[in-house]
Amino acid sequence: MASQNNSLGYMVIEGEGGQLRGIALITDARGIPVDFRYTDLIRPKKLERILYGDSWNTYFKEEIILESILEAVEAPSLWICNDSEILSPLRTLSKVKTVLLDESPHVPLDAAGTIENTADPGVFLIQADRNGAPLMAEFPEGTRTDEIQQTASLLTKNAETMSLLEPFGRIQRLMSALASGAE
Repeated sequence: MASQNNSLGYMVIEGEGGQLRGIALITDARGIPVDFRYTDLIRPKKLERILYGDSWNTYFKEEIILESILEAVEAPSLWICNDSEILSPLRTLSKVKTVLLDESPHVPLDAAGTIENTADPGVFLIQADRNGAPLMAEFPEGTRTDEIQQTASLLTKNAETMSLLEPFGRIQRLMSALASGAE
């Protein structure tokens, strides 16, 4: 799949009580939705839980939810997730640059686009905008330095016209609306 120029894809898989649902929201560089896909709520049966044992969560997240959403959506320039469990599988299955983004408590770095190492391997601070705190960015194991720099550049460019973490709030509201049966 060819990626859309400067588009960001947000992937979230959540669940409670042994039920899972996945949502993908693709935005343009301004945060405007260009694609949205979700799975029905998946409830593994008791026999499936026994059959898959401790691996049922991994199987359903990766092979049922991620694969079905990725087949249905046009690939963005960058996938962003908020769950370290799906970071590497999302990269492997999509073959697109992938990052886990979260807020950080750190003071702003020197300038937008600045990347700083942390004590954790594969985790960096990225100053996406000029004023706010840097974002905590975790990359899949084996991500090359040039990909980290390209990702920081794309995030910095998009941060000029959108709030990079705000789509996660939209996805949470979409999850609630789907759970209540709203359309």
